Amino acid sequence: MVTLTQLQYIVAVDTYRHFGKAAESCFITQPTLSMQIKKLEEDLEIIIFDRSKQPLIPTDIGQRIIDQARIVLVQSEEINNIVKDHKNQVSGLIRIGIIPTLAPYLLPIFIGHYKRKYPNIFIKVEEQTTENIINLLQKDLIDVGILVTPLNEEKINEKPIFYEEMLIYANEGHRLHKQQEITVQDIATPEIWLLSDGHCFRDQVINLCSFMGTTNSELPFHFEAGSLETLMNIVDKEGGITLIPELAKEGMAEKRLKNVKEFSNIKPLREVSLVYSRHFAKHKLINLLWREIEETIPPELLDKERGKIVEWR
Repeated sequence: MVTLTQLQYIVAVDTYRHFGKAAESCFITQPTLSMQIKKLEEDLEIIIFDRSKQPLIPTDIGQRIIDQARIVLVQSEEINNIVKDHKNQVSGLIRIGIIPTLAPYLLPIFIGHYKRKYPNIFIKVEEQTTENIINLLQKDLIDVGILVTPLNEEKINEKPIFYEEMLIYANEGHRLHKQQEITVQDIATPEIWLLSDGHCFRDQVINLCSFMGTTNSELPFHFEAGSLETLMNIVDKEGGITLIPELAKEGMAEKRLKNVKEFSNIKPLREVSLVYSRHFAKHKLINLLWREIEETIPPELLDKERGKIVEWR
């Protein structure tokens, strides 16, 4: 007889690919976890994990069972959610992953109000790149991601929230700072500072202006940053330009606001969405989170038709 506990154990081992770490995540000893998985394999008369390889990997039939186990565990959790909905309770844990080009600007706008409005929801937030968020969602290590879409991932739902403009941030001595009209072609220059690989905003900038890097760089040194704040600080001190998302303007000092410019020939937008697994059970928490963000951001960001969405994949 297969138990939910056994399914939880094989999912944990698949997630961490290590018996010791899996046991720790389940708050049991490693011998207990190993014994339960061995019993499950004997009852089913199959081998779920190939123990001869490091790191540990599932067998082909084992992977199919693990995939189904994830679905079963989520669906079993749905029973508790049905009861909570019936009792009109808003509680539970929601684990959020958010990309670095959104976190410092979006989180301060809504997270405190969200927590005060729903004090029985325990919120855990971690900052991750898009690819890491997708990986964490697939392993059920987070519940929802806040990132830029479309992703076009087969097993992930996307729920768009808002559309923010991509803006130019130019040093006050740069030619674009004084230029009345700025086109996309104007920023396809070696004077542009970019985020490092792995950031979707970097890929959006590249897709926008087809700037693939130039060996004859006019910058004082080569640098790829991990944060937009770092890029703006470098632009302020060393010159050049970078691109920033619209929310980065919120709370920006007047001196810096003068350095923010719009394109004259296009209004490039990035679509920001909540993303979650197709089998995700906490639909009420997702909808509350979506509504809270929608209600707290500047209303003009809700208008999809005000510009053109720039894809990054």
